Amino acid sequence: MSRRRFLTISACAFSAATLAAHPALAAASPMPVSTWRGTALGSAARITLAHPQADSLFAGIEAELNRLENIFSLYRSGSALSRLNRDSILKDPAPELLECLSITGAVWRATEGAFDPTVQPLWAAYAQASVEGRTPDADELAERLALTGWPLVELETDAIRLTRKGAGLTLNGIAQGYIADRIAAWLSGEGLTDILIDTGEIRALGGQPGGGDWDVTLAGGRGSHRLRDRALATSAPLGTTFDQAGTTGHILDPRSGLPARQGWTQVSVTAPAAALADALSTAFCLMTRQEIDAALAAMPQASLVSLS
Repeated sequence: MSRRRFLTISACAFSAATLAAHPALAAASPMPVSTWRGTALGSAARITLAHPQADSLFAGIEAELNRLENIFSLYRSGSALSRLNRDSILKDPAPELLECLSITGAVWRATEGAFDPTVQPLWAAYAQASVEGRTPDADELAERLALTGWPLVELETDAIRLTRKGAGLTLNGIAQGYIADRIAAWLSGEGLTDILIDTGEIRALGGQPGGGDWDVTLAGGRGSHRLRDRALATSAPLGTTFDQAGTTGHILDPRSGLPARQGWTQVSVTAPAAALADALSTAFCLMTRQEIDAALAAMPQASLVSLS
């Protein structure tokens, strides 16, 4: 079982996606398409650019991804998030971590607790139980639920604290989107426009280099959506499962300790930022349609694209 995702970035002058879709444009472009492959966010990564300084941009993106992974990764023991979970306190936190957690708090309030990254102890209990070929029992869940709840997190400019020993955070429901936003900002700062970034969540900066909005296919081929200067995130309760039968999903309800039970198979949300879209799509997997509508009323900058 894995929560890791493939990461791909296509950027312009002309993006690889556009060049592939329009052979005539590719033939006319004076710039060859270059591709970097490596690892990022704990997974295989690919960055494709049609740009005269592609190698320099590759190096810069790789450095930025590495810097962000040193903040948000649960797979690096020395990351800021890992140290916070281990020590229950993180002094002088990076501004990116504070910003991401600030967005988290806003979504927690808008979803009335459905989105809550303090589910990490619950997630760990399910992961350990899956190794043993079972699911956590009621006593285990009660013990882990006692360590869950966003009010256990204290945010200050000079420190982040977890006020109960054993509490922990996972930002897998928002960090992928947040990192897409940060990479978009980095590329924009380098003077690039018309960028499509996919870290599992999609962030469009501008539109297609050849004109028009980006036409993004929803996961599973469930339709498409056009993006310009906006983000799209999709969550699926059974996209990753703890059991081989594929019935115990990875999106856990922080209020009950149980996997998603609303019956949604896939939720897609669009918003100005990928972090917000990512967090909302995760939370909506746990919510009724009435609850989703109430959350969207509290965050009118976001929109529901698909709910099935």
